[in-house]
Amino acid sequence: MVALTHSYGCGVAITAPDAIIPIRTLHNLARNPNLGGQALVIGLGCEKLQPAQLMPGDALTAGQDEADWLFRLQDSGTGFNGMVEQILQMIEARLQVLDQRRREPVPAAELVVGMQCGGSDAFSGITANPALGVAADLLVRAGATVMFSENTEVRDGIHLLTARAATPHVAQALVREMDWYDRYLARGQADRSANTTPGNKKGGLNNIVEKAMGSIAKSGSSAIAGVVAPGARVTGRGLQYCATPASDFVCGTLQLAAGMNLHIFTTGRGTPYGLAMAPVIKVATRTQLAERWPDLIDVDAGRVTSGQMSLEQLGWEIFQLYLDVASGKVRTWAERHRLHNDLTLFNPAPVT
Repeated sequence: MVALTHSYGCGVAITAPDAIIPIRTLHNLARNPNLGGQALVIGLGCEKLQPAQLMPGDALTAGQDEADWLFRLQDSGTGFNGMVEQILQMIEARLQVLDQRRREPVPAAELVVGMQCGGSDAFSGITANPALGVAADLLVRAGATVMFSENTEVRDGIHLLTARAATPHVAQALVREMDWYDRYLARGQADRSANTTPGNKKGGLNNIVEKAMGSIAKSGSSAIAGVVAPGARVTGRGLQYCATPASDFVCGTLQLAAGMNLHIFTTGRGTPYGLAMAPVIKVATRTQLAERWPDLIDVDAGRVTSGQMSLEQLGWEIFQLYLDVASGKVRTWAERHRLHNDLTLFNPAPVT
């Protein structure tokens, strides 16, 4: 069971143009394949975004009475303890359905892998991210779906990405998302140079251009088959660009809404990042970090710089790890520790 908690409550302008982003994010988070298609909505009752607006005619609620999938706190006349008891009963009914499901073999093509980096350093673009690029190409060859993201961390290399677009429509979509984000930053009197953090600079990254070149390395060499707008679901297979902010928590949330069922996260400075809805594989760019945090890091990409293996070999190792984690044969450290961040909605719309 995963609670999709959020702060998108009464004080929001749900009719503003950009409000579609958090609304469709919530709509699509409930559809993540890892949740098993058993949504239960708990609301206060007077919020502007009503559950009926969020899940109209949805397959997750089809054939069910509203009382089977929706609980409004303000409609309860049984006090706080009574509310909790009713919610627990509804959860138990959902769990009984989910408990009847069993693992069954499926091809690697069913994987939807999201790639992200955080706490990057100068080795991110040399070891970990290029190895993810090799594994991304292998996923594409297997017919799977793999997403890379982070608008400000690809923006200065967008000319490299449009040249790899599978169609002119995809290239135009890349340009459209970059333009939207440029204007979004301008409204806040900020620019993408603010992305590079003190930790990035301490780790050897001088500016956002260097960071962008390393970030793009995660995408490998395949043609970019599609672009996913923030909060939307991925609709095709192959390499996809999921247009998200670079913020770790926001990016992870939007990739989950896009349909991600397995996540990989590279880091040079270190982070205990994790997600409740999907396993997170963490890759260290340097052996020193992997040795310092042996119970947080799953893959040591520093073995490339020490000459122990090539990028190609590490990419194959990561690809095999994808299969093992998805199959339940290997548990990541984030899973073992039950580490997970809050889901963080990207809401560029006004708050009233």
